[in-house]
Amino acid sequence: MNIIEFIGQPWHWSVSGFMIAVVVFLLLYAGGRFGLSSSFDTLCTLGGAGKKIAYFKRDWRESAWLLVTIVGAVIGGWIGSTLLQSPDPVQISENTVQSLNALGVITPVSKSEGLGFIPLDVFTFPNILTVKGFLLMIVGGFLVGFGTRYAGGCTSGHAISGLANLQFGSLIAVIGFFVGGLIMTHLLYPIIFSL
Repeated sequence: MNIIEFIGQPWHWSVSGFMIAVVVFLLLYAGGRFGLSSSFDTLCTLGGAGKKIAYFKRDWRESAWLLVTIVGAVIGGWIGSTLLQSPDPVQISENTVQSLNALGVITPVSKSEGLGFIPLDVFTFPNILTVKGFLLMIVGGFLVGFGTRYAGGCTSGHAISGLANLQFGSLIAVIGFFVGGLIMTHLLYPIIFSL
């Protein structure tokens, strides 16, 4: 097995967990905090939003490293999904497949259909560009943006940096994220997608 074949194999989850821990320790050492929602603040500041909204009046250079994080995430996602893509379908449990099918989501399993990560009957441009898809995108985007600001950070900021700093507020936020996710999955999702 050559290095490309080795890298292209699915890695154990602990590898990414270890790398996240390394990043958090480096950020703690440097006095920074990890959170992707802050990068959107930086983008808005960079785009001139500070001229109209006081919240964005700040020096964007202080958090320019967050923009590098976003670019790295996009590039890393592309590398992982194209250059290092496994030829085998993602293994999804039969219970998960049955639960999704009961909600009307047909889980893709072939390489051409996305290897099982993304149900194409939900996440495709033809579905997003419907009235229902557009409303879900707008309302969902608003709720995510509002929730991020109301909670004082996003899931990555609270669950990774906040919990690593032993912040009680981050523990409450993470519990809220999980409760919200469970409510969405088990109560709201079936209602929304049955319309």
